[in-house]
Amino acid sequence: MVFVKNPDDSKSNGSIFDLKGLDREALLYRVMPRFVMEIMLKYLRLHIEGTENLPREGRALICPNHSGYSGFDALMIAHEIRKATGRVPRVLTHHLWFITKTTAIPANKLGFIEATTANGLKFLKKNQMVMIFPEGEYGNFKPTSKAYRLQEFKRGFVRMALETKSPIVPTIVIGAEETHINLSRLKFSKYLRGLVLPLPLNVIPLPAKWKIKFLDPIYLPYKPEAASDTELVHDICFDIQERMQKAINQELAKRDSIFL
Repeated sequence: MVFVKNPDDSKSNGSIFDLKGLDREALLYRVMPRFVMEIMLKYLRLHIEGTENLPREGRALICPNHSGYSGFDALMIAHEIRKATGRVPRVLTHHLWFITKTTAIPANKLGFIEATTANGLKFLKKNQMVMIFPEGEYGNFKPTSKAYRLQEFKRGFVRMALETKSPIVPTIVIGAEETHINLSRLKFSKYLRGLVLPLPLNVIPLPAKWKIKFLDPIYLPYKPEAASDTELVHDICFDIQERMQKAINQELAKRDSIFL
């Protein structure tokens, strides 16, 4: 499999808290979430690596491992991307967020969009940054007994990257598995096809040390038509999953403690 190394990107900085002209909605959906995230990153002693691998402009797919049943990893990654680049990534999110207006409105305000191929392509074609978890709910809803073992990647993210010629930034998260303990993965396919939910042990997050690492971007040297090549898409997907699993294993081997 041939991957092309990334070109250099110019750096830009964005202010985290811009209080000019804030209304109630901006305070609720922009300032407060960032304030909470800043508190949580201190609580979790978050360490960040590889922000230089995040593109400062143009389309890109951010592809992290999914861990910890709460989906808190999505918020933390998006927050760090915003701090590092000044850009707000669109996060492809579980469809349960969009069943009612009560959850759909705040989700949209936070940059969440329903996880569909059409939505991913739509925002990539607008030269935006899109975050997608290739494992889907099987990643963050897997039991903690299977912590840091990547579940099979869905291949839609590769097709999106090929169709839009977007770079893929593999991203790994260490710590979320211990912050939110999941006892089991429950399937409710009898009631709603494909519905999977967690069986959590704790609601209050445990203070495990977190690390988020953005790996080298992958530029796929293929034409958009390659998205219809099933074998090629499968091979690319498998190679990226293997690369991420290796990086996760390396980080776990270097970790000296979880909570101290």
